[in-house]
Order: sequence, then structure tokens, then C-alpha cells
Amino acid sequence: MKHRAPLAAILAGSLLAAPALAQTTPPSMISVTGEATVSAAPDLAQIDAGVTSEAKTAREASDANNAAMGKVLLALKGASIDEKDFQTSRLSLQPQIAPNRSGPTSIVGYRASNHVSIRLRDVTKVASVIDTLVSAGANDLGGINFTVSQASKLLDEAREQAIADARRKAEIYAKAAGVTLGAPFSISEGGGPGPIPYRKMAAGMAASTPVAQGEETLQVTVSVSWAIKQKEQ
Repeated sequence: MKHRAPLAAILAGSLLAAPALAQTTPPSMISVTGEATVSAAPDLAQIDAGVTSEAKTAREASDANNAAMGKVLLALKGASIDEKDFQTSRLSLQPQIAPNRSGPTSIVGYRASNHVSIRLRDVTKVASVIDTLVSAGANDLGGINFTVSQASKLLDEAREQAIADARRKAEIYAKAAGVTLGAPFSISEGGGPGPIPYRKMAAGMAASTPVAQGEETLQVTVSVSWAIKQKEQ
């Protein structure tokens, strides 16, 4: 036989638990976002360059492209660039289709492409390396990315500044509201460094290539929630 609790006992228990649940309220806090940026001259560069060749047959296009790319790689070695600092990044061989609205399409030729990614540890050599590539036969330069090798160290400085910026803002709000800041409840980070893109360049450019490396800007954004101190009774 099942035993059932008296209805009065259940109601009494519910009434006793209700005040305890009602007292559970979220903590008082002030949430703000802090920002900081640091700038530095880039000390690394990456160049994407290659050769594109066209011919009637796939073999002719491939052979022409291999010969042209061989000259480019020899030129890089002649420019005293270590072999570990350049590698093939893209290789393709595609048919060229002639458009024909009234009937089936036909293959009119083939295009072979070979690209290499070059890492430069001295950004002052960017212009001369581009000139070397073009002179050696590179006819497809995809772009340049400048970066900072010590980005982590610079970001650490920006993180400290971002936290200080967050505290400054939170103290302004706290003063305006007539309260005092306590310890932070939570800290979360967003944002980060990004490469500086360089425009795509076509073959047949001037013998001396102008390159502006500019500055790399690193940004950190933090979201901080500060507790509000309770006034002493």
C-alpha cells in the first residue's frame, strides 16, 4: 500500500522554500568593453608569384610552364634566398574552352600555372626580389603580406592597455551611479592582428618596383564585467 504525504505538509514545505528561491538574484555588475591598439613596422614579408603559360596542347603548356618556372626558381637562388624560404603554393593545368551558344563547346588550348610562396626575413629586399621575379619571367604576382614576427609580445602590451581602458570606463559608470567597483566577474578577449594586403600587380611593371611597407596595427578588445561592491551596513 502506497503512503501519501498529507496535503498540509506539502503546502507547508512549499511555503518554506519560496522565500529561499526568491532571494536568489543575479549579482550586481557593470559590463564594459576595453580597446587598445599598438603599431609596429613589419619585419617579415610574404610574396606570391608565379608563371602562367598557354599552348594548344596540355603537354606544350606544361613544358613551357616548367621551363619558365625553372628560371624563376634559379633567379630566387641567385638572389641569395634560402631554399627553405620558398615553396610551391599552387599548381594547375586547365583546358581553355571556346564559348559556343549554338552547339557543343570545344577545347582551344590549355593553360598551365605554377605559383611559389616566398618568405622574406628582410623587408627591405621586397622591391628587389619583385624585380628579380619579373625579370626571370614571372607574369603573375598575386600579392604581398607584411607581418610582425613579435606580434605576441606586442599583443601582450595591448592586452594590459585594454584592461586599463575597461577599468577606466567602468569607474566612470560607477562614479555616475554612486557605487564602487569590486573584483571582475569575467574577462573575455576578441580581435587580433591582420596582414596588410598589397595590390595585385601585372607583368610588365617598371624596372624599379615601389613598395610601401607601412605599419602593422595590432588590436585587442576585451569585455569585462566588474562586480559592484555592496555598501557596508
